[in-house]
Amino acid sequence: MTTKARVSVIGGSGYAGGELLRLLLQHPSVEVGDVTSESRAGEYVHALHPNLRPTGLIRPIRFTSSGALAPCDVLFLALPHGQASGRIASLASMAPNIIDLSADFRIRDPQVYAAYYDEPHAAPEWLERFAYGLPEINRAAIRQSRCASGVGCNATAATLALWPFAQAGLLRSDLPVVVDVKAGSSEGGATPGLSSHHPERSHAVRSFAPVRHRHEAEVVQALGRSDAYLSVTSVELVRGVLATAHAWVEPGLTDREIWRAMRQAYSGEPFVRIVHERAGIYRHPEPKLLAGTNLADVGWEVDARTGRLVALAAIDNLGKGAAGTAVQCMNLMLGWGETLGLEATGLHPV
Repeated sequence: MTTKARVSVIGGSGYAGGELLRLLLQHPSVEVGDVTSESRAGEYVHALHPNLRPTGLIRPIRFTSSGALAPCDVLFLALPHGQASGRIASLASMAPNIIDLSADFRIRDPQVYAAYYDEPHAAPEWLERFAYGLPEINRAAIRQSRCASGVGCNATAATLALWPFAQAGLLRSDLPVVVDVKAGSSEGGATPGLSSHHPERSHAVRSFAPVRHRHEAEVVQALGRSDAYLSVTSVELVRGVLATAHAWVEPGLTDREIWRAMRQAYSGEPFVRIVHERAGIYRHPEPKLLAGTNLADVGWEVDARTGRLVALAAIDNLGKGAAGTAVQCMNLMLGWGETLGLEATGLHPV
């Protein structure tokens, strides 16, 4: 029998940590070791994540404190922003492979990080050690790295929507790119606050970051364009992100040419589906069909007369936007099949 890799999770009490555990507990090549939560140490994990109640396939696990963490093969960091970077040297001593789900190591330039996160980076010397953890645009670097960063869920959707056009050189450089993101409530995390209080959140369509959302820095970095802008609006949805990117191409660009660019970018991608139907209510990407998956659906519409392009991408913010991509990175780093433990498709109806 092949020995399984021992994986542990620092910060398993949040939504991303819970989703990560759901995937790891069903992964055929890993054994879950320690799961930490300073506030819930000693309690069963399923007391906080009831979908992980023990079965014949899922064993009961208790939260531990980080002080009780044992060495492992892969250490996932699912801590709030700013906490991983402050103790990265100590955490990295516990495992040869580190995957951080937070924003701490996504931005390569410490000055850009400080501009978007309003504080200097706590460990700038570590930034170059982390490969940006979006395999669709950075697979080779992830395979060769021992550290992978998390991905911003909004940035993931925005980047995947625009990536084929940027790679094919179809986007006009004299006009900006503006991405409008609609995001579900789980993006706000598990800790309740006024904005997530049900009477305030229900039936709301709330523009909470019209300009300078932190994930904008990732989109700029990924696309290599300083004129890529992000706006984020909360909608009444628990899981899901829909990015609607407004950009410009040369007038006369045809659907056939766009299909060629899409296939060139994504034909070999196991988790990206091109959705561009002629008719039907699901002719464009729809986040609700992707809940619980590591899939990303991408699509577009173009006005050939004017060159106005609308590029679309839908994901589950906890899946492809966080835990799913983190597991995908682990598979790449350890030389396993990239889709291992991530084969689930979405549900319909939901």
